[in-house]
Amino acid sequence: MMDTTTNAAPRTAGPVGSPAIVARGLTKRFGRVHAVDDLSFEVRPGRVTGFLGPNGAGKSTTMRMVLGLVRPTAGSATVLGLPYGSMERPATAVGAVLEVQSFHPRRTGRNHLRVLAAASGVSDARVDEVLALVDLTDAADRKAGGYSLGMRQRLGLAGALLGDPRVLILDEPANGLDPQGIRWLREFVRRFAENGNAILISSHLLSEMAMMADEVIVIDRGRLVRQGSLADLTAGHASLRVAAADHAALQAALVAAGFQPRVDGEAFVVTGVDAADVGRIAATEGIALTQLTAQESTLEEAFLELTEGAQR
Repeated sequence: MMDTTTNAAPRTAGPVGSPAIVARGLTKRFGRVHAVDDLSFEVRPGRVTGFLGPNGAGKSTTMRMVLGLVRPTAGSATVLGLPYGSMERPATAVGAVLEVQSFHPRRTGRNHLRVLAAASGVSDARVDEVLALVDLTDAADRKAGGYSLGMRQRLGLAGALLGDPRVLILDEPANGLDPQGIRWLREFVRRFAENGNAILISSHLLSEMAMMADEVIVIDRGRLVRQGSLADLTAGHASLRVAAADHAALQAALVAAGFQPRVDGEAFVVTGVDAADVGRIAATEGIALTQLTAQESTLEEAFLELTEGAQR
């Protein structure tokens, strides 16, 4: 397990205990397209917050508005109590990796970071520290043009860490990482948050996000669908697996009761109902059940239920 403790550096900070990122009514229109629509959420220190949504949901646009790279049509976003653009030394407050980075192919990883450090007013000594943090010390003097996709992801993360920030914003950081690299990223993110920092991280790897995140923000078509703890999200979408000899009659009874059973082999999976309710429905219709099993919801199941429900 790596140590992400770093040397203290001057930082711009909001009040103690306040959210690290606050978005209020964020809206972005590109012509007639509402990429983000009246979106509000908070990201708190000491927590890993997963930012989830289907492709085109507005995640990347939202992250860019938080970082001042895209001007909102309406609404506002602050990091540590200030708009990103008003910070005197933003690199000491927030680090970001929004996409796979492009590097000068003939420049070594170490020299690439030295250029970024000079631009941010950070000491060269910090370069070796962040190289160690992302496990790139052995490759530091190799040309970045020869780096694998996973190594480029790590180099991008190293650049985000140069200012010793209290907030990280990561957009699909697991792209290009092998299973060992994904495990390394998970451990790094958890340790960074345990040191009292805040992380907003988007990913399509929902099973991995379930092992990484404390809270999740789910958006669809630019709108907030749900924000809450991972435990609350999955508990709220627990389901039952139910089967009967008369398959068609059971399905009709469940639909008539207002549920939307999902076919799973010879059984149905029903969300938002307890076993007693299903038993009463079956008894009323004279249907003999052959299976009635409660099953915990996964993050993937909760996510699909939330986003499909939002589209309906």
